[in-house]
Amino acid sequence: MDKNTLLALDKRLIWHPYTQMKDFEKRDLLFIDRGEGVYLFDKDGKRYFDTISSWWCIIHGHNHPLIMEKIRKQLGRLDQVQFAGTTHEGPILLANRLEGMLPQPLKRFFFSDNGSTAVEVALKMSFQYWKNKGIEGREFFVSLERGYHGDTLGTMSLGGVPAFEGPFSPLTFDSMRVPAPYCYRCPVDPDNYSPESGRKCSLECFRLLEERVNDRADRICAIIVEPLLMGAGGMLVYPPEYLKRLRELCDRTGAHLILDEVATGFGRTGKMFAFEHARICPDFLCLSKGITGGTLPLAVTVTNEEVFQAFYADYTEGKTFFHGHTFTANPICAASALGSLDVFEQEDVMARLPERVSFLQDEKSRLLDVPMVGDVRGIGMVAAFELVRDKETRAPFDPALRVGWKVYLKGLEKGLVLRPLLDVIYLFLPLCTTKGQISRLLEDTADTISKVAKKIGY
Repeated sequence: MDKNTLLALDKRLIWHPYTQMKDFEKRDLLFIDRGEGVYLFDKDGKRYFDTISSWWCIIHGHNHPLIMEKIRKQLGRLDQVQFAGTTHEGPILLANRLEGMLPQPLKRFFFSDNGSTAVEVALKMSFQYWKNKGIEGREFFVSLERGYHGDTLGTMSLGGVPAFEGPFSPLTFDSMRVPAPYCYRCPVDPDNYSPESGRKCSLECFRLLEERVNDRADRICAIIVEPLLMGAGGMLVYPPEYLKRLRELCDRTGAHLILDEVATGFGRTGKMFAFEHARICPDFLCLSKGITGGTLPLAVTVTNEEVFQAFYADYTEGKTFFHGHTFTANPICAASALGSLDVFEQEDVMARLPERVSFLQDEKSRLLDVPMVGDVRGIGMVAAFELVRDKETRAPFDPALRVGWKVYLKGLEKGLVLRPLLDVIYLFLPLCTTKGQISRLLEDTADTISKVAKKIGY
């Protein structure tokens, strides 16, 4: 079928995620035909920079030949087999290699197939752990406002992005949500941060969390956070010291620490895992997205031996963890994950990354001079630009203006996929992005924002 016929069928049949379909009543969706490296190509051959790594999962660029070869070899061997009561080579090799990359306590691997389920597994394991240990009352989870951990009802119960929750709040369970370490809009004192000079505080925001936790310490099951980078809440970046104090707080209160590294894992923050910046170890680690280099869906929840032993008992004791998915540890997905780890090793990705990270983080600050850009923040291969109506007061735009959406549409004209988070424009770059590509991308992003600012009369 030709492009127009396919687009017409799409409009008639398909309901796209996180998309108000009426936006495309008189507009075509971006029709992607193929990918190569950091670029996507549409049906007409136009090239677009995949600035958000196709929803934060592409690590080594699209269609990396080493990963593709791993997948091809697996296709002729084993396509799918249930993982309850059977096993196969891929997940065994993958768990073995991941164990060597993680702190020693993290040695038990539970596979699933996406980020939301990786987090759901951690929540259920932590909750059942206390029940299996005979300890009653620890049933509350603590999370951060503006945090995001998935779209399933359990993970939405912990989220703090109101636009995503919408009408579903009555279906979710109660959790303790505390103000996020949102430096640009500090929950304690706005003077604690300036876009030009950065943070000028002693992490007073952590005390807000600490006070709430101490008040109900014996009732808390676990505390869950996205380490150092809160993605869907606006690409909020906070310091490693916050994470260190959180680990200490969990140690004092006995609560589990769950780190959701679905988005931050596998080099995105400049280290293989974000928690390495703080030199701590969680009780549960949730991984997905980049685990396969972004090629196929796979997830894993990693925990320690103490948690595992709380479930290890005679069947009649009722301590089995009754949770699973049809495509758990799928052989082809596991092969792609092994291929991605091969790329990390053979191309010495982490050793080559610091130079690119430094370049992006140094150069991103020039966008502070761009109209509407009130704050610039970032970590690793991530940079974000918060658009505001008034830089002096940090007043946001009226959501009805949809400024971020306007930037997205203008970016497509320049060959950029700048999918915004409301009025936060961000770059979530593949690790293979070169300094030259970064420089051009920042220039084009600045130009795109400037043109939208002029168009709306900023």
